[in-house]
Amino acid sequence: MDTMLREIICLTQKLIRFPSTASQPAQRKACADFIAAWLADCGLDPARTEHEGVACISAMPEPGRCRVLLMAHFDVVDAPERLFEPVEESGRLHGRGAIDDKYAVATAMVLMKHQHLRGGPAPLGILLTGDEEVGGRRGARRALEGVSAEFAIALDGGDPQSLVVLQKGVLRLVLTARGKAAHGARPWLGVNAVEALMADLAALKSLFAHEREDHWNRTLNIGMVAGGTAVNMVPAEARAWLDVRYTEDDDPEALLAEIRSAVQGEVALERQDIMFQSGDSPLFERLLRRAKGARPAKAHGASDARFLSERGIPGVVWGAQGGGSQHSDDEYLDIASLAHVVAVLWDFLDDARTD
Repeated sequence: MDTMLREIICLTQKLIRFPSTASQPAQRKACADFIAAWLADCGLDPARTEHEGVACISAMPEPGRCRVLLMAHFDVVDAPERLFEPVEESGRLHGRGAIDDKYAVATAMVLMKHQHLRGGPAPLGILLTGDEEVGGRRGARRALEGVSAEFAIALDGGDPQSLVVLQKGVLRLVLTARGKAAHGARPWLGVNAVEALMADLAALKSLFAHEREDHWNRTLNIGMVAGGTAVNMVPAEARAWLDVRYTEDDDPEALLAEIRSAVQGEVALERQDIMFQSGDSPLFERLLRRAKGARPAKAHGASDARFLSERGIPGVVWGAQGGGSQHSDDEYLDIASLAHVVAVLWDFLDDARTD
């Protein structure tokens, strides 16, 4: 197991060196090329799908089918150049993608390789996607259309002690308030759209007033605001971009209707993502038994796991520990936690081979 862990760390370091961000599509493609070539060199037969410039790589024991699917993503968020040179020290691997999510890509690749080398009917398939950080709609969502699996593990969240079975759904909205332009010296001749927008935002807050101690409730974030074109002009239009997260206690269509009724302005729906809900599978119970001390958990963020729910594939979000360092300048992977995850996965896959 130590040899396998070291192989995963070395492969993660190679993957980190690709600045595979949405702003650098050539580097994202180069990373996908590297992954496909590595899998092919191991005697596997990787399949590649591409939609609107986003590549996804999969390897399955039989075309499009597996018992257990490991899913991870090789795209990352933008970072200073220095973060694309990995640094290993004091039991941690630092670098962009170290915890989100290139360690997981490397883990899936190495486990697939060693399951293949064992021979016989392997239970494992892997799906490695290229646009999770920008929504996953051209990557995981499309790629999963061609995948059948009994159970999936999205290695993109949780921690060794937390098997995530619920993630909130998302509504991305644009609220537009309209007024009447006038000179700033004579504001009484106009209708100020910024003031109208502020009133609408205040009205919306009342829909999100109830907050539980664990914060497992609907939330509203006012992410961006824009209005006006000159300081001496009454603005005729103002906009706010809103990020709404909802739970299983909310009906998203009814919530959207509530939001529209609460404001005077116009509300446009830019994106709606369903919740991730794990679904029922005896393989989840087996994983839970193997991951000693772990408990089912909820997560406020969203991931490509929601597309598993969309396709009716039971699953869980799980992974190594990074201390919440995702997207930060101190992003890191805790190597000891990875060792635990790899050992559990190997035993779990062995168990899945036996029936």
